[in-house]
Amino acid sequence: MSTVQEPRSITSRTELPPSSHVIVVNRWRERYAEYADYIDHEQHRVTYVSTEVGRASVPKTATDVAVVKATDDLAEVTRAVEDLVGRHGEPDRIVALKEDDLLVGAALRELWNVPGPETDQLLPFRDKLMMVTRVARAGLAVPDFAPAPDTDSVLAFAETHGWPVVVKPTIGSSSFGVVRVDGPEDLSELRFGDEPYLVQTFNPHPIYHVDGCSDGDTVSVVRTSRYLNNCMDFRGGTVLGSVEESDPAVLRFVADFAEQVLHALTDRPTVFHLEVFVDRTAGTCTFLEIGARVGGAEIPLLWREVHHLDLMEVAFRNQLAVPPLELPPLRTDEIGGWLLVPAPERRPCRITEVTSMVGQASGPYAEAVLEPGDVLPEVDSYYEHVGGRFRFRGASTTAVEEAIQRTAAAFRVEAKSLI
Repeated sequence: MSTVQEPRSITSRTELPPSSHVIVVNRWRERYAEYADYIDHEQHRVTYVSTEVGRASVPKTATDVAVVKATDDLAEVTRAVEDLVGRHGEPDRIVALKEDDLLVGAALRELWNVPGPETDQLLPFRDKLMMVTRVARAGLAVPDFAPAPDTDSVLAFAETHGWPVVVKPTIGSSSFGVVRVDGPEDLSELRFGDEPYLVQTFNPHPIYHVDGCSDGDTVSVVRTSRYLNNCMDFRGGTVLGSVEESDPAVLRFVADFAEQVLHALTDRPTVFHLEVFVDRTAGTCTFLEIGARVGGAEIPLLWREVHHLDLMEVAFRNQLAVPPLELPPLRTDEIGGWLLVPAPERRPCRITEVTSMVGQASGPYAEAVLEPGDVLPEVDSYYEHVGGRFRFRGASTTAVEEAIQRTAAAFRVEAKSLI
């Protein structure tokens, strides 16, 4: 694995009473969050609830680690926290930064009466039906939508609004369970689990993601990027990429839309990852969804390395309920981009062949690929454990997009499934 880290313009320590007990819920093996930079692990008792795979990113100075199978299993994580509390005292703060773990972190904070974001504050960023309802009530453009408890409700919706439609779980991530239904003949392919679903009209415009943070009133830093392909297709086996937008007109109307979305959902400091459909000709956005967390894939690393701002640090401080940092000007003299290549076989699989792309002409400046013999695990951090991850930087959107396309065409990875 090859990565590049550049010095960041901010590294701070939190303002908590000495020897505070801070519990961090973590599932990442990659160091998306530099926990040891955010809080002094010697001054405080910092313990972790982590998956076995995630232990690799837990600082060696951690006070203790409790290992769980799944960090989004509230019952299992609660038992782990109880064990940590028995050894190190009641928690003063609890942090859970991964999208799927946000509500677990909120429930734990409420159980232990700990400051920080609560369930009712985070649910509008997790429950897609609640989310889109609030955004629509604010007068912003959204796809037509309705609850979808069964195939009959999807058919009735499509008969009114037209085909194709998109059916998705109301709470989910990484496009898990999202299905495009092109006509009545495809309804038999739908599978409804115990969780609630919703149906929306299909929007053909390109999808952009908008990343940044708000102080509760104003979006203070923001970058807008266009997806190359889309997250749903990545689930189907195609590559997924993204390139930052440099057109000033697009940046203005997208940033304005993002601020209106944040106002519709919260008045608290929030790091966000927003997805919108963009009609460049009309200069308009249509809402897709938003998370109160740092974007996935290579976004946290790209922001640190290209823009010199650690969004994970901002999110960490928000969950600690300490005063927000005064952020430095965002470095924007370069355009960033990233590429994910899907796993070559069903996970877990053992890598048998891989081609490094770092050092190639107009290639990525950093990559994360496994070596032959390494195992790609079957774990829930979906965009982390893939066939290859690549990060790009350049002078223009066009240059970065071309580099991404060249890498996608040239990269090779082979594996043997272990199932």
